[in-house]
This record gives sequence, C-alpha cells and structure tokens, in this order.
Amino acid sequence: MAPMAEPESYRLTSGKYRAEIASTGAGLRMLEFDGSPMTETWDTGTKPPLSAGLVLAPWPNRVADGTFTFGGTEHQLEITEPSRNNASHGFVRRVDWTLVDRTQSRVEQSVEVGLHKGWPYQLTVTVVHELTEDGLVVTATATNTGGIDAPYGMGFHSFVRVGDVPLDECTLEFSAGTRLELDPVRNLPTGPSVETAGSDYDFTSPRLLKGVGLDTPFSAELPDEDGKARHYLRAPDGSATVLWTDREFDWVQVFVADPVNDQAYPERGRALAIEPMTCPPDAFNTGIDLLVLEPGESWTGSWGMEHRSV
Repeated sequence: MAPMAEPESYRLTSGKYRAEIASTGAGLRMLEFDGSPMTETWDTGTKPPLSAGLVLAPWPNRVADGTFTFGGTEHQLEITEPSRNNASHGFVRRVDWTLVDRTQSRVEQSVEVGLHKGWPYQLTVTVVHELTEDGLVVTATATNTGGIDAPYGMGFHSFVRVGDVPLDECTLEFSAGTRLELDPVRNLPTGPSVETAGSDYDFTSPRLLKGVGLDTPFSAELPDEDGKARHYLRAPDGSATVLWTDREFDWVQVFVADPVNDQAYPERGRALAIEPMTCPPDAFNTGIDLLVLEPGESWTGSWGMEHRSV
C-alpha cells in the first residue's frame, strides 16, 4: 500500500495580510496582518487544538443523542462526543479536501460529504479563502447532489487574537441580540432564545474579558448598514481583530478556551473563538434556522476577518 500523502498547507498573501489554509478540514491555520497574528495557529502536520480553524458541516456544533427526524424518517448518527452522547461538528473537519483552484491570494477547496451512518444525503461543500487589501473573505457553498431534500447547517471553528496581547487584557464587543441557554453538562439548548440586553451576556459595548467564561450561541441580530454583523476583539491600544458575517451566518458561538476547564489553548492558555454558524446547536431537532436543500439546489454564505488600527 502506498504511503498517504502529507496534508497540504496553502500560503496566501495580499498587501500586509498573510494566511495559511490547510487541506485537512479546509482549516484556517493562520492569519496575520503586517506580521502580527490575528488567529490562533498550530504546527503543520499536527491535529488542530480544539478544532481551531476547521470547517463544520453538514451541521455545526451538536446533535443531541445523534438522533434527528427529517422527511418523516428518524436517523441515528454516530456518537462522536461520547462524554455528552452527542454527534458533534459534522463529517468534514478531519478529512482532506480537494484543491479546485489556487492563486497567490486565493484558494478554493471542495469535499464530498459522503454517505454515513444515519446520513443518506449527498452534498458537495466548497470553501474559498481569499485575501484582499481589506482582509480575509471566506465564501462557502453547499450543493445537494442527491435525489432527495437534505437538511444542512454549517460553521467555522475560528479563533481570533490581537497580536501577542493576552486575552485577559482585551475587550470584546459583538453584535448579538439574543442567546440560547445551554445545559452546562451536554451543551444543548434548554429553551427559546432570550434577550441579551442588560444581562451578563450583553457585549454590545466593549467589555474586558478578564474572568469571563463563555461557550454560548448568539444570534447576530444587530447588523451594520451593509447587512454584516461585526464582532471586535480589541487590544488596550485600540487595535482590533474584526470578524464579520453576512446574513447567511446569523449565529455565532462564542467560546473561551480556559485551563480552568481543562481546555487551554496550547502555549496561549485562555483563547477566544468566534464561530460563524448558519444555525445554533441541535438545529436538526429544533429546526431553528435549519437549511433545507432540494435536489440540485445550492446555498452560499460568507464571513471574513480584518485588522483595524488604532
């Protein structure tokens, strides 16, 4: 048997921006502005810590007990999070994607989701990472290549940082009007969305992250005039890493990696993930913002990151 090829890592450049995209999971391994890191990273050839940068499809987050009913048929997915008895993060984050096209500033990769236990739906997912003079733009497309309607959701497990500034010295401001309350044991929704205004989950004004712990899905209900929701991680000097989403990614899961919870990010300790998602956890059961693709139908959405100077 021939040895397996090493996963690829595609380097992109545009102006002062530089990025590396992995073939495994189409992962955003690194994004920099003028040599200063905007994301957490990992060594090539190693498993990304905490699924950093990876694509989550055909569902983001979790499906409770791995079971869901769609089109009148009950499905049992493989349990991939045994400690919580959930099916977690879909099928494509640990497989090598196919290179479709590449230039100095752009790489396009695709993957066939394939048939799996409890998953009879045929989908092709394509992700383009492109650097422009304004930053990173990520465009995702999913196409139903089968003969039956298919449920679909998508997310990106993106971590953000501002250079080498410790997270506890940064402030967070993000665009969200509601959140879903989660069971702290299984990380599954326990009820309908609740307003964030005036609560401990209100980040519509910048808040220092020291002592803050989050693993919470928020709906991005406060977009700017251009229809994009923007989320700001700011250093003390006012410089910021901004993650934006279009209206197709109307949810973000905000997660703080923390040694206190045995979830430290290697060599960083506390780290922040802002994860664009099309739907919240367990959408296959709740139906909240679940996409349904008819045979031959495609869906497209985008998000991105940019540096803001003082």
